[in-house]
Amino acid sequence: MLHSLLAGRAKSTIFRWSELKVGSRKAVMAPPILSLALPSETGRVLSIQSHTVQGYVGNKSAVFPLQLLGYDVDPINSVQFSNHTGYPTFRGQVLNGQQLWELIEGLEANDLLYYTHLLTGYIGSVSFLNTVLEVVDKLRTINPNLTYVCDPVMGDEGKLYVPEELISVYREKVLPVASMLTPNQFEAELLTGLRICSEEDGREACKILHATGPSKVVITSINIEGSLFLIGSHKKDKDNSPEQFKIVIPKIPAYFTGTGDLMTALFLGWSNKYPDNLDRAAELAVSSLQALLQRTLNDYLRAGYDPQSSSLEIRLIQSQDDIRNPQLKFKAEKYN
Repeated sequence: MLHSLLAGRAKSTIFRWSELKVGSRKAVMAPPILSLALPSETGRVLSIQSHTVQGYVGNKSAVFPLQLLGYDVDPINSVQFSNHTGYPTFRGQVLNGQQLWELIEGLEANDLLYYTHLLTGYIGSVSFLNTVLEVVDKLRTINPNLTYVCDPVMGDEGKLYVPEELISVYREKVLPVASMLTPNQFEAELLTGLRICSEEDGREACKILHATGPSKVVITSINIEGSLFLIGSHKKDKDNSPEQFKIVIPKIPAYFTGTGDLMTALFLGWSNKYPDNLDRAAELAVSSLQALLQRTLNDYLRAGYDPQSSSLEIRLIQSQDDIRNPQLKFKAEKYN
């Protein structure tokens, strides 16, 4: 269906793309774009996230896994830093809302703005987030069925690391237009105003978030009394209660960077392949991530590093088989 839709859309454009001579001047027209003419069976993703030259966070953590899962991915780098901010120092540039919109206008001017998915992660300012909302509107004028997967990156473990005013923008403007939401425990608490102290609280937080917009919600990490798990919730229609489940996650004695960005990308990738089975998508995503983290830990130990001395850069490239074909080792426990 996706192939025929996009191919039909692109056909009329492709055959008019050519190189023409006008008098003594040569007018160069756009080349054919095969990702539009012969699209991936899975989809085309516009990913607006941070970028680091070295290491795997933001787009560096999300683009490659999505490509392995069969998606065409176009990244827009909201920031470009030498390395992630956990190092003693970093250098780089920050994209502002106007610059983001200029990129969107450039894509639109060349008829390149058809996407099946939008993915967003860390956003550091209200103005940039408001521009992202304009991007959502623009993309949906071109493809009304656009899936917007939002990781509302605001903080973790009780610490906020974005301006506080972003919370209300997410609550009031982003949630109503998001298709899937992947907050951690702290972010889910910020968005709902509900303190999550039990599994029941986590399930209730998902229901509150459903009521604001997204049909799929995954609270990616809940830590209660030493137990770590995620809760997923899929509200398939407004008249019935959501289907909910949990996956218990073993704790690994180390701190890793880029795992939240990777997890959201994996959820996008697998949930699109299993649109009616969020629990299955979660099993595959968690199995991939845990295999990658275990490999990362083992490699640091093999190289003689203390894995608890600092945050660890994930072994993304070395784990590509675990991303493409994960061994299903983590099972979802359905609540209802």
